[in-house]
Amino acid sequence: MATPVERINRILDPLKAQRTHPGKFSLDKMRTLLQRLGQPQKRIPPAIHVAGTNGKGSLAAFLRAMCEAAGLRVHMTISPDLVRVNERIYLAGHDIETELMADLLEEVAKAGESIAPQHFELITAAAFLAFSRIAGDVVLLETGLGGRLDATNLVDRPAAAAITPISFDHMEFLGDTLAKIAAEKAEIMKPGRPAVIGPQPPEAAAIFDAKAAEISAPLFRYGREWRAWKEPDDRLGYESAQGKRLLPRPGLLGDYQYPNAGTAIACLEACPELKVPESAIATGLGTVRWPARLQHLTRGPLVERLPAGWELWLDGTHNEGGAEVVAATLRTWPRRPLHLVFATQKNRRPQAVFRPFLGLVDTVHGVAIPDLPSSHEPEGVAAAARTLGLPATASPSVAAALADIVAKDGPDSRILICGSLYLAGSVLAENG
Repeated sequence: MATPVERINRILDPLKAQRTHPGKFSLDKMRTLLQRLGQPQKRIPPAIHVAGTNGKGSLAAFLRAMCEAAGLRVHMTISPDLVRVNERIYLAGHDIETELMADLLEEVAKAGESIAPQHFELITAAAFLAFSRIAGDVVLLETGLGGRLDATNLVDRPAAAAITPISFDHMEFLGDTLAKIAAEKAEIMKPGRPAVIGPQPPEAAAIFDAKAAEISAPLFRYGREWRAWKEPDDRLGYESAQGKRLLPRPGLLGDYQYPNAGTAIACLEACPELKVPESAIATGLGTVRWPARLQHLTRGPLVERLPAGWELWLDGTHNEGGAEVVAATLRTWPRRPLHLVFATQKNRRPQAVFRPFLGLVDTVHGVAIPDLPSSHEPEGVAAAARTLGLPATASPSVAAALADIVAKDGPDSRILICGSLYLAGSVLAENG
């Protein structure tokens, strides 16, 4: 008899390429699939639907921590997973059990036999089934790509929509201007339902304003209906129509996490039915955890390869907007030699990610993303860095890159592994 892991792999492994090359976008298959499954998305707890280019996962993490501190049972979807596919479906306090996930995926696959659902559609449908059957108080629903044609976008009346900062990413699917990308994301906004908008470039903000006016969606916008900032003592300042308050420092590192945390608070204010008190918001700010977001690796086999006093950091940033906020945060830290270990996919623009690090990074070491055919070749990554004047070499693995950096640099250096969430997942798995 097959194990639950083997049953999951039997369904998902043939579709792995769709994680990075999803093909033609349409809601037709997903709509048919959910009809065959009895429309489970119509029977889930109140949902906060999250889209955006950067910060979706951090926003969901803040919301989860705050809601759970209030005693709420939280369901959540994320994309992609880092180490185990179970991470994609979070049920009332923990990642979905492997046997339950196998059962749900088999049920979904059977319902979709004649229409060949894609990888993300199968998992999203399984999540809807789980959320409809297991008691919960709130669903945090993260889009996979875009919004308008995303498989999550069949929830008709979410408690709220939330849109994190927009920047350039997935242009081959979403468009080559910020306005086009924002228009795709804006479609998660629903008539009459509140929409919480994080910090945005003017082109994107105009799109969201217009969409909200078109569908009579109440807007809660950063810098307008609410604002969040970092206090000199690192506490979070937050102000809205409900007043001004000072809260604990967010548990996720980086100045850019302050508006992410503020977006979470604005979501809860827009959804008073969730009844999350001030004390739970404060507790959630301090207890939030989210891997591969400026994560300091302090133990494990990769850390043990470094001399005492060195720092090893991991971040999933993979586009220009993410790189800008990570680099801006690193510039506020005490100066150390900084080395990037970097991998990305062939459809990305590595120069756009490197550019914010100019004047900050000492060397770049290009690596490949393990077991991902769409990964850039290490030499191609290194060549892209060299076009910007960055010293760069290709390495066969992360471990080899670390060894090369240690052999050539002096004491107390800082290493940042970044460029892809898939790379981050492989690093977390390798480092235990």
